[in-house]
Amino acid sequence: MVNLTIDGISIRVPEGTTIMEAAKSAGIYIPHLCYLKGINEISACKVCMVEIKGKQKMVTACSTEVSEGIEIFTSSPRVRQIRRTNVELILSQHDCNCVTCVRSGNCSLQTIAGHLGIYELPFKTQIPHADWDNDFPLIRDASKCIKCMRCVQICDKVQKLGVWDIQNSGSYTTINTTDNKPIACTDCSLCGQCITHCPVGALKERNDIPAIYDALADPNKITVVQIAPAVRTAWLERVGIPEGIDTEGRLVAALKKLGFDYVLDTSFAADVTIMEEGSELIERLPEIRESKLPMFTSCCPGWVSFVKNKYPKLLSRLSTTKSPQQIFGALIKSYFAEKIGVPRENICSISIMPCVSKKREATLDGMSQDGISDVDIVLTTRELVRLLRADRIDPLKLKEEPFDNPIGDGTGAGVIFGATGGVLEAALRTAHYLVTGKEASAEQFADVRSSEDEYPDASSNSNVRDEDDEPVYDAGRKENIFKIGDEKLRTCVVSGLGNAEALIEDILSGRAEYDFVEVMACPGGCVSGGGQPIHDNEEWGYGRSKKLYALDRERTIRRSHENPLVEKIYEEFLTKPLSEKSEELLHISLSQK
Repeated sequence: MVNLTIDGISIRVPEGTTIMEAAKSAGIYIPHLCYLKGINEISACKVCMVEIKGKQKMVTACSTEVSEGIEIFTSSPRVRQIRRTNVELILSQHDCNCVTCVRSGNCSLQTIAGHLGIYELPFKTQIPHADWDNDFPLIRDASKCIKCMRCVQICDKVQKLGVWDIQNSGSYTTINTTDNKPIACTDCSLCGQCITHCPVGALKERNDIPAIYDALADPNKITVVQIAPAVRTAWLERVGIPEGIDTEGRLVAALKKLGFDYVLDTSFAADVTIMEEGSELIERLPEIRESKLPMFTSCCPGWVSFVKNKYPKLLSRLSTTKSPQQIFGALIKSYFAEKIGVPRENICSISIMPCVSKKREATLDGMSQDGISDVDIVLTTRELVRLLRADRIDPLKLKEEPFDNPIGDGTGAGVIFGATGGVLEAALRTAHYLVTGKEASAEQFADVRSSEDEYPDASSNSNVRDEDDEPVYDAGRKENIFKIGDEKLRTCVVSGLGNAEALIEDILSGRAEYDFVEVMACPGGCVSGGGQPIHDNEEWGYGRSKKLYALDRERTIRRSHENPLVEKIYEEFLTKPLSEKSEELLHISLSQK
């Protein structure tokens, strides 16, 4: 242990602790822009400079380890001056037109500049500009980039995609796609982790709010909106909102107040997904055992994109079942359109997702009927929040309203789709019943549920070890064997594309063998998706996943096959899982993925 003093406070911390972490343990905040623990510790921004008593040279708090007896000042006159100068230099190459920036009010650079009292710049401004494909769901604004390297590191270290790279040097340093490829030609999966870890507005999702306003203003359009499970855990992450106000009923009421005609729960489509995917798993099991290759889930478009780009030979191992978003879109434009007596071309199908990749998924081949898209517009959770703020909708004044029917309500199994392990658990709840006629006990699923160590920094927290107590798998992977009747089903859950890549290599080399594997592109699942609200330097995924499991416990019906509305749609429209109608609407050929 090391003893030191920071701003007059005596602190005792383990040897090897950085000044940044030591100060944090004492409740002392040191401003910074580039630092992400375990991911980006390169001291690039120089905003975290601190003074050590008796030392002429100041040091960066994020990369300097503490030593016995040192006395540190985080707000001395020297520190304030150098910090101010460094921020002014950053601002001289940053587009400071905050009024039209998507991160205004939630920008670390804006906050730090305000705290330092920087209202004019002493340096000549040189704002970089670069062309970009503004039709792509992920937008990069070079004029906002502060070269902090977070996007590069999160993509390299956590997601292992290598989409971003540093170019040039000195004052000409910039970030761009690797080898200057057009973004659509890279391996970008649109997981959006670079967006949620950017401290400024240099990265964002494509703005589809104008299309929403057009749809709401069109008297010939019936607007039908679906809400993904993870959205309800994050739509009211605002300061000053009392606990328990962010209910599903208030979210429905808020969307109705915005003017949407029908509000549906994507959890219903998740229940249908389980009926199809669970049946598909049972049907494919003999071939799985023979080939020794698993069936992978396919509800995460970021994961599907990853397979398509990096492991195209494994496309045949993906489930053919569409994602809940696309299943719901198909049902809205067919079954639901018939029920409400509206031609499907007059329906505007909108989904609100925690994900940026869903914007691309809605445009893929096979996601339409007779040339009419199943999902017309995809909004992120952040875009939803902007809509609500624009109309000054106060959630405290809303009365809860139910989801619309006849395909509105989902079960607890559908709700937990938003957390890593949720899809597998939901599928096994139903598969167990389909095979044995009995319900599985809740205790069987404890080992696949999300845990706090799946929402951390990039440092390894291996939870599987060999006989010599050496790590075998990276954090984010959980394996289990489930007994379903006389069958033993070998399952695995993994989140984060870096972890998924390691898993695939183990499967292909024969080091690991499973029957069914759930993969989520974002660490921790959809709750940590690239379209969720941004809290710089904080990971909120685990808290969101706990909310989903709480909603599951509150549900009267917790298994997909018990949903009476699901039973009804099969009875009236789909006939049965994997029927000709189901295959036509709810499945996609592997060549189209």
